[in-house]
Amino acid sequence: MRKLYQRCLSLNDFEKYAQKRLPHPLFAYVSGGVEDNIALHHTQQSYAHYGLIPENMVDVSQRNTEVDLFGHRYAAPVGIAPMGISAITGFQGDIALARAAASKNVPFIMSGSSLIPLEDVAAANPAMWFQAYLPKTLEEIDALVDRVKRARISVLVVTVDTPVKANRENNVRAGFSTPFRPSLALAWQGVTHPRWLYGTLLKTLLTSGIPYFENNNAVRGAPLFSKNAVRDFSGRSHLTWQHIEHIRQRWTGAMVIKGILSRNDALRCRSIGIDGIVVSNHGGRQLDTVIPPICVLPEIVTAAGNMTVMMDSGIRRGTDVIKALALGARACFVGRPFNYASAVGGTSGVEWAIDLITNEVSRDLGMLGAPSLADLSEKHLRLIR
Repeated sequence: MRKLYQRCLSLNDFEKYAQKRLPHPLFAYVSGGVEDNIALHHTQQSYAHYGLIPENMVDVSQRNTEVDLFGHRYAAPVGIAPMGISAITGFQGDIALARAAASKNVPFIMSGSSLIPLEDVAAANPAMWFQAYLPKTLEEIDALVDRVKRARISVLVVTVDTPVKANRENNVRAGFSTPFRPSLALAWQGVTHPRWLYGTLLKTLLTSGIPYFENNNAVRGAPLFSKNAVRDFSGRSHLTWQHIEHIRQRWTGAMVIKGILSRNDALRCRSIGIDGIVVSNHGGRQLDTVIPPICVLPEIVTAAGNMTVMMDSGIRRGTDVIKALALGARACFVGRPFNYASAVGGTSGVEWAIDLITNEVSRDLGMLGAPSLADLSEKHLRLIR
């Protein structure tokens, strides 16, 4: 008998099944953007502004989608982006994502706003990267960096596009809040979504108790249902590039800055000695009407020099990945669809989703007449509107 996730033929298909399984507030949290969702929609539509130009009658029988990133050779240039509280949308979501990425040998970035200790997730995928939302003080920052180092994480990703709390009105309208506030409406959502209630929430409570924010600091943070959860996500507005310089001096592994949309910021990262950057607008979840990453990717690649440039936000198809790589990115990361896949099918669902998009990338290379990722360039693209 076919599993539910096996009905999905593309990453976009997972959303409709996740919407049925998840309580409305949780689905709204994952699916929504910020304010009027203009950045969200523009980012998803931005890839269609580029048309592909194939070159025919090329031997593409031995296509190669492998990519080297920070000393690891991955099977494909598509990875799993960091996603907060994914263990509440799918049972042990961070571990499900980590295991799937390890099984398929693609990059996986664990979110700092997660509910499972990073050490447990690293045990499931020793090659994982860790994404940090910086704590308030240098002492707390040092302690978190040292904790990540003790866990033998090889790549530290620091997100820099969250200086203040975003205005996610869709969350408020849908009844989602951090902390969760018990209400009759929330209880009704649980009762009317039994597969989530029994398969995720109650299973989590029975196996590991009340979820805590485990990785914002070196020590366990507030529980998901605590009023202190909001406090743990505030207080970053004073952070500057001097804090990044401080971390660069302390962290000896590969260091990546995520959330770059400015050429000047890319130059700053280069001057500090950062190893890689992720060109990203946080999936349209922080600043509304912010520019789609692919629109500034070429100028950032030029400014980046020897840094490894990667990209995320709005990627749903292999052709989206192909376009980003043709403009100079080394790899791309996908968020929401893998969250949906975990909610619908756990590790197996995420593996299925990874196969879908990596197979698209391989097929698209063949159709373009590009035997390997290295053969992609701007010659394969034209702006069409």
